Amino acid sequence: MTNTNAGDYASTLIIPVESQVRELDAKILLACFAAERGFPVLIGSRAFTHFQVASIPRGVYLAKSMRSLSSSMFKALRQLGHEIAAWEEEALVHPPADTYFTLRLSPQTINKVSHVFAWGQENVDLMQQYPDLPQNLPIHITGNPRGDMLRPELRPFFDPEVKKLRDRYGDFILINTNFSDVNPFIPSIGLFQAEKDSAKMARRGQAGIGMSQEFAEGLRDHKQAILEDFKQMIPALEQAFPDMAIVVRPHPSESNQIYQDLAAQSDRIVINKEGNVIPWLLAAKALVHNGCTTGLEAYVLGVPAVSYLATLNKLYDYDFQGLPTKLSYQCFNFEELQTTLNRILAGELGGAGGEERQALIDYYLAAQKGPLACERIVDVLESSGYSKSRPLPRPLSTFVQGWLFVKIKAALTNLYMRRPGPNRLAYHDHRFPEISVADLEQKIARFGQLLNRFDSIKIERHSKHLFRVHSQRIRKMPQAAPVTELSENFRTVKE
Repeated sequence: MTNTNAGDYASTLIIPVESQVRELDAKILLACFAAERGFPVLIGSRAFTHFQVASIPRGVYLAKSMRSLSSSMFKALRQLGHEIAAWEEEALVHPPADTYFTLRLSPQTINKVSHVFAWGQENVDLMQQYPDLPQNLPIHITGNPRGDMLRPELRPFFDPEVKKLRDRYGDFILINTNFSDVNPFIPSIGLFQAEKDSAKMARRGQAGIGMSQEFAEGLRDHKQAILEDFKQMIPALEQAFPDMAIVVRPHPSESNQIYQDLAAQSDRIVINKEGNVIPWLLAAKALVHNGCTTGLEAYVLGVPAVSYLATLNKLYDYDFQGLPTKLSYQCFNFEELQTTLNRILAGELGGAGGEERQALIDYYLAAQKGPLACERIVDVLESSGYSKSRPLPRPLSTFVQGWLFVKIKAALTNLYMRRPGPNRLAYHDHRFPEISVADLEQKIARFGQLLNRFDSIKIERHSKHLFRVHSQRIRKMPQAAPVTELSENFRTVKE
């Protein structure tokens, strides 16, 4: 029986979302399962979550990575009394272990994490090689909510979008790009930032922090070569398949300009990155990519996918981006690509298959059957006691340090967001556009119809870009102001 007072004592589950089109649907599903179990949930923009985190009741912050870039925020979250659970968003497509460890993990961040949720056994095997892995850190093989959205019972969630796409574009070939390393939306997020003085060495961008200079420069050169291949391949496909639309979906962190220039030359080349990629995959006749996670998603969905490898580098194409490539048909020049697509369109080839590919996906991706990954994650949180109590308050001086840090950081971030030219606010709105309560209610209703549950789940706006999710059977999340938390910490110090 559900404890009707659970919401008074349960930890708040804080679910930040960085890329709306990639993460939101899956995280809304997770929020529903958590709310149903009595957790008050706060979900929304990652940046705006950080603006508000000092006034959120103590709980569990669900991080999507453990990079060194998050070290200061992780420290502040712990100072505020929150605990941190994490998964590695990029664990399915990762570089070799030595580069992965310096790029995606940091001793300063991982030491502040209380639980890790792994996509599958490969993720665990990789992390256990990390020399700075805390000895008693629990790593749970739960799968990931994004994997839940690929499961047969949840694919009808996207039926309305699939129908709209087919009505709008008819038969189309989908091209997914992942060139934000060399074609970033704003310069600071790429592998390198160009210097005005050409004699100076290019500064490392956000994507390159943690990579060796040799690996980063090699990856930059390789990605740039593949981008040039795609710039030639896209109009060539449009010529080779006159009865098909060619839909290009740039990566959420990419600039669109290169692709818009290509589209301006043809009525049948379309640039569109709206919405989750899954309905696009389900609506498409075939996917063309290069080492993109969508190749893996297409494989699970049974959609024919081709990895285009006109420029091949085994280190980057197999050791780094090998999983989605190995799960796809591989073509090494345009003639091979055209032949393979012709066979797919003629019905001679379906989705890539075989025992070797199945063994590979089973190693990397858990929760393909049985309880959903969302349920398994909530099980861990519940068994860890978070549904019954919040983390203990921190000493007053510690709390004040965290409170001051996030307030100062929020003020500086707000200023930086509004700098002239390509700025962080435009980038934020590009990745997390405004969304209404009604839109989110519609998503929850659709999940409820498919799973025959969530009838008690309600969502309401908390603040700009942030939303509260709770069960009507549970008392709502209390609206804690900073002074409330300060008072509680002060009482703790006195006691």
